[in-house]
Amino acid sequence: MSTNSRWRALTHHHLFWPVAVLVFLLLVNVPFTPDFFSVKMTDGHLYGSLVSIVLFGSPLILVAVGMTVVIATGGIDLSVGAVVAITGALACSYISHQADQNALSGVLLAMGLGLLAAVVCGLWNGFLVARMGIQPIIATLIIMVAGRGVAQLITDGQIITIDSDPYKLIGGGYWLTLPFSIFVVAVVVAATVALTRRTALGLLIEAVGGNAEASRLVGIRSRRIKIMVYVFCALCAAIAGLMISSNTSAADGNNAGLWIELDAILAVVIGGTSLLGGRFSIGGTVVGALVIQTLTTTIYTIGVPTQTNLVFKAAVVIVVCLLQSPKFRAKVFGAKFGARFGAKGGAKPAAAEADTAAATDAAPKMEVS
Repeated sequence: MSTNSRWRALTHHHLFWPVAVLVFLLLVNVPFTPDFFSVKMTDGHLYGSLVSIVLFGSPLILVAVGMTVVIATGGIDLSVGAVVAITGALACSYISHQADQNALSGVLLAMGLGLLAAVVCGLWNGFLVARMGIQPIIATLIIMVAGRGVAQLITDGQIITIDSDPYKLIGGGYWLTLPFSIFVVAVVVAATVALTRRTALGLLIEAVGGNAEASRLVGIRSRRIKIMVYVFCALCAAIAGLMISSNTSAADGNNAGLWIELDAILAVVIGGTSLLGGRFSIGGTVVGALVIQTLTTTIYTIGVPTQTNLVFKAAVVIVVCLLQSPKFRAKVFGAKFGARFGAKGGAKPAAAEADTAAATDAAPKMEVS
């Protein structure tokens, strides 16, 4: 294979632009923080900007992975932020009432209560979407609003603080020199990839997202698939909630996980998963979440004013999404550039475009990325 062919294959890969943007954002930090890429060992723990990005981005990665499989079925889950708050509130509230907050049995039971609450939320969302036929954005909006209130009821509107070393391990502890949360994320991501890419589950999810009714007619239990992915998404959010409350040793029912659902959706989109359902990419979602977290770090590093950081963040996300569009690259930079860097068919004749569109509509949309 020639160098041009290899380069063309690389630029056509769905992860090329997200990874390119991630590398660019990392390099932007170097002039402002010369030792940005350095990693130091202190007291047996690894510290550095790169480690911090993965550490603070871990909850977002978990939520985004759960959001990916929901979006792959053609749905969306706006309740993940509320689930994060409920889980952290339940766990911290239970631990705070224990005589010995360091008792492992009490911590495990507190975590179990949080995860159980998440399963209930996931089942509720899945029931409304799959059984009652309510639009996902409306069905999950119920818990998004009510769940935040439930979290504040659990905490009595206060911030619950705890002092539990076993619980601190989840989001603020270290193991084998690395933050323990990194291992938690690695296990969840690896298990998700194994289930969706090494079994038929991934194809079933994509089939439901492509056409739920058609998949039902060929024997796929689309309703069960939908309920399952909402439960999985809630569990991912619950683990993120445990991680966030563990890192701060506190539960804030009002602010924990606030707007994390929007960052998760952005991470999924940046990673190349279609919001229309069907194909999805777990690896792309992880890269997208790291892009979001790196962007947040970069905003603080370069000194963007606090009152404008959301606008700056939105502008960068828009640029990233546009760069991922082959049509945009073809129109702005020309058909030759678009064809060379991932645009497929930037300057086709009208008849050819019509034939391609007809063939695309007729072909089954079951891509595995």
